[in-house]
Amino acid sequence: MNVFDILGPVMIGPSSSHTAGAARIGLVTRALLGKTPVKAHIFLHGSFAKTYKGHGTDKALVAGILGMQTDDERIRFSLDVAKREGLEIQIETGELEDAHPNTAEITLTAEDGEKVSLRGSSIGGGNILITRVNGMEVSLTGQNPALIVLHKDAPGTIAAVTEIMAEYGANICSFHLAREAKGGLAVMTIESDSCLGPDLNEKINQLENIYSSTLLERV
Repeated sequence: MNVFDILGPVMIGPSSSHTAGAARIGLVTRALLGKTPVKAHIFLHGSFAKTYKGHGTDKALVAGILGMQTDDERIRFSLDVAKREGLEIQIETGELEDAHPNTAEITLTAEDGEKVSLRGSSIGGGNILITRVNGMEVSLTGQNPALIVLHKDAPGTIAAVTEIMAEYGANICSFHLAREAKGGLAVMTIESDSCLGPDLNEKINQLENIYSSTLLERV
C-alpha cells in the first residue's frame, strides 16, 4: 500500500470515486487515442449511471477526455469547455454484466476517424482499473508506466517484448495477456515500476508479429 492508497489524490470533489477516478479513466482513454478527440460516447453503469449528475461524474469523465488532471479547477465547467473545443458528447446509462458499480465505457473518435474504446472502473480513493481496451481484456491501474501491445499470438512474441524491456532496464510489476483464439489477435498489458521511454516502445513496434505498441504514462 502506498500513500496514494491511503490519502487519495489531490482532486476536485465531491467524491474521489465519482470525480477523481472518473477523470483518470477519461485521461487514460485520451492517452490511448493519442490524438485530440472530436466525439465521445460514454456509457455509464451501476452507481455511475444512477448518480452521475449529482456527483459530477459526467463532468469528471469529460474533463479527463479533454486532458485535465484531477486537481484542475476547470473540471466543474468541463462540459462548457468541451462545447467550445468542438467535442461532441453522447452519454447513455444501462447495465453491464460482471462490472464494478462505478464503471464507464468510453469510445473516442478522432477527426481522421480513428477510434479507441475502453472499459474502466473507479475502485475507490481515486484508484482505477481498466479492464477492456477495444473489446480485449486488459488489466491496467494507471499508477505505473505501461505498454499495451496488440500482437499476433505466436511463439516467442512475449519473450521478444520482455527481452527488450530487460535491455532497457525496465522492471515489470504487472503483466496480463488475453487472446481471441490460438494464433489470433492477442494483447499484452505490461506495467513497470521504472521509466518506459519512447525509444523502448518504438523498438517493440518494430518486432515481428507486433501490430501496435502504445506507451501509457502514469496518470
